[in-house]
Amino acid sequence: MPNKFPNPARTSGTTTTSWFGTAPTLPTFEPLTENASADVVIVGGGIAGLTTAYLLTREGLDVLLLEDGELASGETGRTTAHLSNALDDRYTTLENLFGQEGARLAADSHTTAIAAIEGIVKKEKIDCDFTRLDGYLFLPANGSSKELSQELEAAHRAGLTKVEHLSEAGTTGFEPGECLKFPAQGQFHILKYLVGLTAAITKKGGRIHTNTRVSEVHGGANARVLTADGAEVKARKGIVVATNSPFNDRVVMHTKQAAYRTYVVAARVPKGSITKALYWDTADPYHYVRLQEVEAGPRGGAANYDLLIVGGEDHKTGQDEHPEARLRCLEEWTRDRFPMVKDFDYRWSGQVMEPQDGLAYAGRNPLDSDNVFIITGDSGHGMTHGTLGPMIITDLIQGRPNPWAELYDPGRITAKPESALEFIKENVNVAFEYTDLLTGGDVKTTEEIPVGEGAVLRRGLSKVAVYKDNQGTTHECSAICPHLGCVVHWNNLEKSWDCPCHGSRFTALGELLNGPAASGLAPA
Repeated sequence: MPNKFPNPARTSGTTTTSWFGTAPTLPTFEPLTENASADVVIVGGGIAGLTTAYLLTREGLDVLLLEDGELASGETGRTTAHLSNALDDRYTTLENLFGQEGARLAADSHTTAIAAIEGIVKKEKIDCDFTRLDGYLFLPANGSSKELSQELEAAHRAGLTKVEHLSEAGTTGFEPGECLKFPAQGQFHILKYLVGLTAAITKKGGRIHTNTRVSEVHGGANARVLTADGAEVKARKGIVVATNSPFNDRVVMHTKQAAYRTYVVAARVPKGSITKALYWDTADPYHYVRLQEVEAGPRGGAANYDLLIVGGEDHKTGQDEHPEARLRCLEEWTRDRFPMVKDFDYRWSGQVMEPQDGLAYAGRNPLDSDNVFIITGDSGHGMTHGTLGPMIITDLIQGRPNPWAELYDPGRITAKPESALEFIKENVNVAFEYTDLLTGGDVKTTEEIPVGEGAVLRRGLSKVAVYKDNQGTTHECSAICPHLGCVVHWNNLEKSWDCPCHGSRFTALGELLNGPAASGLAPA
């Protein structure tokens, strides 16, 4: 049963998102303290894990979900909550990689995922600001009209025949110019949605335990998970790892995808000043824009503003020394295009997993037993990937065919030059990061570290991650990521240690924030 006390504000970063600032508190649950069993054990309390739990409990299965923090404390609470079938890697690329039928299945899966969310909202009567709206794909300053024309043709071949090529969008407050219009997209308030989803899960008998870290996953005839506190949970039908980046797979999946940081700002704009829609450009890295409706003002009463949410400025995790500059660039980009912008109320960053071929992974874990499943590789579409992935896995666990299972199979090999080049580029980048093992530190002494910041020092053959808290006290731990031995880098925006190789992240004191590492940084 959920606790009556509100959950602490613990997420995978120190910045606060507009969702946590405008949502009812998610329920928190008791940690698991004894051995248990279930038909299916789910690891991860974000949209993917909770949707899987919802779908399986709806079919009468006994489900137990374990989350190492609080619900939505990982990347789900740091989304911008676009619900879209206008995929980031574009249908021209997907058609080249997966063929016309593969592109059609990708479009169908995301379209169906939006409809599934809409259906759950209606069935469970979840008040989460869900709405259907148009989306506009527009060009940056140096963009080519040919790019839009080719994407339009590919989208039509993928079955999205209602996509239109417009010379002008006819929108209010922001005119993107020449663009593609994608109708019937969606948006919602992700945390309000998860509050309703959680209530539906527990009502149907699903069990949830928060603040319970799973340290080991074992498939096969004696499928089970072990927690860091020593409890064992047996799984009669399967285990689902829905933790953004799968910690149970040490190598294989992490050569097939890369972790990227993405940045978001949310600014006040007068209500009605901008057409409510989704907006994306074709820049690299691209920008994505939406409105979040605000009901109550800071002092009560009806709000006279909404929040304009703008994201972008992506880079590989742990490979940028000045993340604050990314936020400043976003603010400048926003002010240049939206003159009605007032104060920026929220600034945050999040993490996305980019697969080498543009599509997520959902299904049986490669090189593992048939009853261990993973959901990862959201590629900037975490809300729809986190819905269609559970739909695939529910069918697999229940022994039913699923039309998208082969397309999203984690064991797939995309034998195309573009995919191979992306694989090589990302893994050469990882190999280069290992040269940090041979270099000096960021600073030579702890005295050089400003208060409230961290830096890596070399001590003999070792590298040490040192954080100096606001009182000037230093805290030390090993700077070597326990996943595959890369040297972590300091993230001054989120006050975290980030691994530049595979995206593991740790608090300033070395506690694990997200995988693929399965434990925190070792003591110095």
